[in-house]
Amino acid sequence: MLKKILSCKACAQCRICCVFDDSDIWEAPLISDETKENILKINPTQEFQTIGPSRIMKMEKGENGLYFCPMLGENGCLLGDEKPFDCKIWPFRVMEFCGMKVITLSPVCPELFKKPIGELMSLLEDGLAERIFEEAEKFPQMVKKYIPNYPILAVK
Repeated sequence: MLKKILSCKACAQCRICCVFDDSDIWEAPLISDETKENILKINPTQEFQTIGPSRIMKMEKGENGLYFCPMLGENGCLLGDEKPFDCKIWPFRVMEFCGMKVITLSPVCPELFKKPIGELMSLLEDGLAERIFEEAEKFPQMVKKYIPNYPILAVK
């Protein structure tokens, strides 16, 4: 979804969105039924943790205190284009702010955060914002509580 402004190569080299610590494990992607089936084709023993009406992949904390996505391979995501919606749109996040749904930008993505704001806005205005808000309507659990250092780019 972000291939117009973010290269697959840059993502595969960076991988920051596939690694979590205790403070940002909330960023772990929600897993739909369809994505769960795709994950189980790759790793039949993958376990999932239910959180309310949704689920995330179980991840073990490594010696370095970090959680690595089990679908992270040497060349990036093993799911390719079948990755979870949260992953397809990251570093954009849907958050709740003053009773509204907003699309924000995670400040930890080194590639997208340095892009001109106009490029990001154009991408959102060309249909991505509408698609993200539609997905948030179907899966309200993907809407997170607003975090102040996440710039708001779109409001619904």
